[in-house]
Amino acid sequence: MADSGLQVLTAMITPAVLISGAGTLLMSTSSRLGRVTDRVRQLTARFKVLVTEDGRQEGLAREEKRLIVQQLPRLARRSRIIVRAMTSLYLAVAMLVLTSILIGSSALLNQAAGLLPVMIAIAGSASLAYGALLLSFETRLSASTTREEMKFLVALGEHYAGLYDERLMKEVGEKLDA
Repeated sequence: MADSGLQVLTAMITPAVLISGAGTLLMSTSSRLGRVTDRVRQLTARFKVLVTEDGRQEGLAREEKRLIVQQLPRLARRSRIIVRAMTSLYLAVAMLVLTSILIGSSALLNQAAGLLPVMIAIAGSASLAYGALLLSFETRLSASTTREEMKFLVALGEHYAGLYDERLMKEVGEKLDA
């Protein structure tokens, strides 16, 4: 009995490793969603400044407004991807917990667990993988938006060329394109 109890506990704990991984991903994903929300608020505040009389006088104000407007659909897409990833990760956690419950229940009832826990564990693992894949897409989208902003900053620096070494600005611009 002691050996079978240990086997049951081992089988129940195995999904916990995946649950822990999903939990870590959920925490970082929640943080990502917060950063997207903060970024939208920052862009909104900046846009409000740029449409004022003083804001319109700033160097490259029109280009900056265009950049902000171009970023909003990407930020919305990032937000949707992150929400889908979080949903997938929460679903993975639920299925993996359910797997542990089914394994423990079948042992308590002294009945064979059958294929159901295995199938649910596979579905939970697939959901975890899907969530991770979505996060990799969101990371690439975030990086492309950041590159666009860096290019704008180089253009802004070139606009104020008297304050910067033009050769340095060209080198920075080339590195951003690479």
